Amino acid sequence: MRVLLTGGSGFLGGILTDTLQKDHELFSLGRSSSNTISCDLSKEIPEIPEIDMIIHSAGKAHVIPKSAEEEQEFFRVNSTGTSNLLKGIKKLPKLMVLISTVAVYGLDEGVNIDENQALNGTTPYAKSKIQAEEIWKSWALSNNVDFLILRLPLIAGPNPPGNLGAMIKAIEKGYYFRMGDGQAKKSVVLARDIAEHLPKWIGHSGVYNLTDGIHPSLKDLDSYLSLKYGKKVRSISEGLLGFISKIGDVISVFPFNSYRHSKLKSTLTFSDLKARRELAWSPKPVIGNF
Repeated sequence: MRVLLTGGSGFLGGILTDTLQKDHELFSLGRSSSNTISCDLSKEIPEIPEIDMIIHSAGKAHVIPKSAEEEQEFFRVNSTGTSNLLKGIKKLPKLMVLISTVAVYGLDEGVNIDENQALNGTTPYAKSKIQAEEIWKSWALSNNVDFLILRLPLIAGPNPPGNLGAMIKAIEKGYYFRMGDGQAKKSVVLARDIAEHLPKWIGHSGVYNLTDGIHPSLKDLDSYLSLKYGKKVRSISEGLLGFISKIGDVISVFPFNSYRHSKLKSTLTFSDLKARRELAWSPKPVIGNF
């Protein structure tokens, strides 16, 4: 199968590349000249060859913008980039896959949230991904092409970025502290599971949450990682966290405040039952497998 992948230099994209190139003819699209197709999707329309499956994994990652210009960059990369990719398609693929995010729901807490939840994301990142989803679905329906929109939570794998990567680094270096009791549960998914399942989904269409179905607590995660790296986890009590968060409410440059404290204590999990039922999604537990 001929597969076109954007965002191959990213964390998930790298794992998709390693997995898919073993059994498929893989074409990469990105800004670097090392790609099969060199193109800045935020500014250019690519020349796309005949392809069986397109996986659009490129995008600007979730960070807090520091200026209006940085806010607009989310829309240039995530929204305009998606539109430009689709404009470059001359021969219709069998399947087109958009890598999206659970951030589109705009929630800080909740249990087993499914795909029918309203898309209320308010950050530039979430809004740009909502736009990308709309562009992707509209194009696919207009051209009668099967499409998947995969809404992903925290992604686990070798050397992960973001909060999980920061946790691993802190545990390895010995300066990690469990914040409170660590009982809040969060949805996570293995990057390798996504890569291994994707080729099986030709002929399917829809929007899906993907998780490991276990939704480990923060305590589960840091306990596993501390055992893996031979480090001891120390804790900061809820009482002390509450006091520290009040300081952050008053001093804006302080990195921890009541909002962050609330997010840390809140369970946020997503249901993948639709994917299990319709796509035969059968992921491995994250804990013990990365």
